[in-house]
Amino acid sequence: MKKMTLDFKMGSKCNYAADWTRDRAVRPMVLNWLFATRLTSLAIGLAVSTVHAQQGEAALICTNPASGVSWQIKIDYDRSTVDSYPARIGDATISWHDAKDGGNYTLDRKSGNLTVIVASSTGGSFLYDRCRPEN
Repeated sequence: MKKMTLDFKMGSKCNYAADWTRDRAVRPMVLNWLFATRLTSLAIGLAVSTVHAQQGEAALICTNPASGVSWQIKIDYDRSTVDSYPARIGDATISWHDAKDGGNYTLDRKSGNLTVIVASSTGGSFLYDRCRPEN
């Protein structure tokens, strides 16, 4: 009879005689256990991420560092809008398109950097602004 070793990620080793019935019984149990633990950790992760989701409205003051011009933007997390324009609100960024000026805006939520891309027939422009919470 051959000897077989199963190595688990936890570091323990189990030695079994190469018995067909035992091998066929153990393998599905290990796979089911792995599947169940991963499914549980996924469910916990989703629950935690939804708990931290921001709600309500927030007002930010954005400033163009080159000119010093400032303006306010309003983010509605419940409706996923910025200044009433539909927005994609993610963990790292918030992005939207302003139909009035044709600009595509991307706000980095961590740093407050706002990138504005405005297309034009001459190639367009990139503007880099800074946003901070309104006092």
